[in-house]
Amino acid sequence: MTGTTGPLIFDGHNDVLLKLRGSGGRAALKLFHEGRDGHIDLPRAKTGGFGGGFFAIFVPSPADLASMKAEMEQPEYDLPLPDPIPQAEALPVVMEMAALLMQLEAEGALRICCSVSDIRKAMAQGVLAAVMHIEGAEAIDPEFHALDVLYAAGLRSLGPVWSRPTIWGEGVPFRFPSTGDIGGGLTKDGKRLVKRCDEMGIMIDLSHLNEKGFWDVAEVSTKPLVATHSNAHALSSHARNLTDAQLDAIGQSGGMVGLNFAAGFLRSDGQMRPDVPISVMLDHIDYMIGRVGEDHVGLGSDFDGAVIPEGIKDLTGLPNLIAAMRERGYSEQLIAKLAHQNWMRVLETTWGG
Repeated sequence: MTGTTGPLIFDGHNDVLLKLRGSGGRAALKLFHEGRDGHIDLPRAKTGGFGGGFFAIFVPSPADLASMKAEMEQPEYDLPLPDPIPQAEALPVVMEMAALLMQLEAEGALRICCSVSDIRKAMAQGVLAAVMHIEGAEAIDPEFHALDVLYAAGLRSLGPVWSRPTIWGEGVPFRFPSTGDIGGGLTKDGKRLVKRCDEMGIMIDLSHLNEKGFWDVAEVSTKPLVATHSNAHALSSHARNLTDAQLDAIGQSGGMVGLNFAAGFLRSDGQMRPDVPISVMLDHIDYMIGRVGEDHVGLGSDFDGAVIPEGIKDLTGLPNLIAAMRERGYSEQLIAKLAHQNWMRVLETTWGG
């Protein structure tokens, strides 16, 4: 993982597994090794100093993505929550994507990590460190049988919802301008899921929960509050972003927020357009550090799942972000915290090692 003069990046969220699934079978593995259209692959990782991160398993909703993107380029928008996906439909997709991650590991492309020591070792050896994450827990049954199996396969991070309802709770819609104070929070089963994950050492991701769900997790969980890919609502009043009160709670819990690179969650106008200066990304980092402290902010790019600022574009643009941090006067110590050290701290607390 050479090619930059900065610290290795450990990132809070990417959707490369979903994109590779669309490529199919052996072709997907070859593309990851040799290079592909998109944001993440091994050649880009070496160029950009990408050491690893959370690899999301996500069950897509049937949707016209082009029309959704066009809608989110308007001054105001309110995309309805997609319909729930039954567990019987979600489970095969999740198993397929978990198997894809395991195949990438078997071919030496990455290493599935279940502890902070695993992550540090992989990064030191120049191997991508992958945390198996589920974004939206439709595949998990109320008896937690699937959860137990996925944990054995390496699952260590879970978001109870994406932006659609599940049996566990309600997601926040893609709405601008808006707060996330929309609808109900966790169900009784959702609170059971949070408690079970706490017991197992599976990190709960708050990024797609609505505000009521956020506060439900804060009440039920004994672990640090973590939003893997979210930004400051004070700078971009999107429903997906975190209010000052939420940011304060994250900091007080010893938790973590990962800067989401998605253009619409960065821009003050909420539009999913890539002409976003890197300085705006740093504005969000500065603001969130001001609320939660410099030990509680990192990166959560949403690579391969969002419209990324043109100054970043993909993994190869990460050195541009590090350079901009230096130009703004960030110390090397702070840059290292933002790049990966803060993620190591919160994961060590959550996982217990």
